[in-house]
Amino acid sequence: MAQFPRAGAPLADRMRPETLDGIVGQDHLLGKDKPFRKMLERGELHSLIFWGPPGSGKTTLALAIARYTKANFIRVSAVTSGIGEIRNIVKQAEADRRMFQRRTILFIDEIHRFNKAQQDSLLPHVESGLVTLIGATTENPSFEVIAPLLSRAKVYVLNQLTPDDLKVLMRRALASPDGLAGLKPQVPDQVLDYFTVIAQGDARVALTALELSVSATEPDQEGVRRVTLELAQEVVQRKFLLYDKGGEEHYNLISALHKSLRDSDPDAALYWLARMLEAGEDPLYIARRLVRFASEDIGLANPNALVVANAAKDAVHFIGMPEGNTALAQAVIYLALAPKSNAVYKAYSSAKQDALESLTEPVPLHLRNPVTPLMQGLGYGKGYKYAHDFPDAQVDQEHFPERLKGRRYYFPTDRGVEGELRKRRKHPQQDRPEPDK
Repeated sequence: MAQFPRAGAPLADRMRPETLDGIVGQDHLLGKDKPFRKMLERGELHSLIFWGPPGSGKTTLALAIARYTKANFIRVSAVTSGIGEIRNIVKQAEADRRMFQRRTILFIDEIHRFNKAQQDSLLPHVESGLVTLIGATTENPSFEVIAPLLSRAKVYVLNQLTPDDLKVLMRRALASPDGLAGLKPQVPDQVLDYFTVIAQGDARVALTALELSVSATEPDQEGVRRVTLELAQEVVQRKFLLYDKGGEEHYNLISALHKSLRDSDPDAALYWLARMLEAGEDPLYIARRLVRFASEDIGLANPNALVVANAAKDAVHFIGMPEGNTALAQAVIYLALAPKSNAVYKAYSSAKQDALESLTEPVPLHLRNPVTPLMQGLGYGKGYKYAHDFPDAQVDQEHFPERLKGRRYYFPTDRGVEGELRKRRKHPQQDRPEPDK
């Protein structure tokens, strides 16, 4: 059966709700009229995966389900478990089913950390129903869980807890004998509000901060511990930004930064930049993405964008962090406000497609350099027109292989510097800007 925390455990474990009604913030699953809640109340259960941010209640919900279904509950962590432990669990599940007709729930915390072989080892037992799998992950299961296992489990998304949800949990802890009531805490709302900010939706972080602050407060003559905002800030010091440099949130944030830049919104771009930097992202990774953005989304509409992005990269490399943050901020603002064009990006994509998919043809003879008499005798360089011998260094000669004659890849826009460059094309009347994709 599921084992619940006892006295002496951290506050977050002591206050873990034991029933579905005690779980907050997941009404979309646990509301009285919700199919998931009704399924559990009927004692029905299938393999499932809970996907949600840290501290949203994935483990708590799994434990509550075990109580509802009266199943044998085995909890493992993907960080420390391996195939050998899975084999032992399977043997135990077989014995429980044979001797007691009792089903087994296998709860795997951080299931995204299991490699393919470890996940493969679960498949036959999940498929046969010998074990009912409950996985918990903060990462997108479609990326981290193998398709055969994912097809045998239903994914349920847990919401990030709101500030009001966190305050419900903290007030519950302050009033509970299993929580902090015995310490006679007095915690004003402004302190609870502060904890909701630093926790970023993580119940464990909020309850840990509360416990540390109450424990660090000296009781007065009446034995009351009056927690002040100043003491709470000193104890906690810094908010915990939700971020995993190797996980989905990493890609979500850089995507938000890139799209804010593309949409010319410097304020939003600065916010996403700060979110990443203050959470500990590698500043050179951000700088590399800015360099890419400068050529992909601005290009020749403002050639200086690439110079600014490279300068920011060099500045970060030279002076490091945190001083390098303003160089990145300067680049972000410049890139956001620069005129936009993806004409260079689309031009290279089209040229790449032809280079890969068309017949590989020889370089036209007149473009080859006749560096030996033999090559000259074969016609290398014959008929080549030297551009500087013509007015404005403009010459009309073919530079493509025979099958690609007349190809156009670069269609400059009318935005920024690119509008001026467009006028310098040999055949500007043929340059009709393509609509941005």
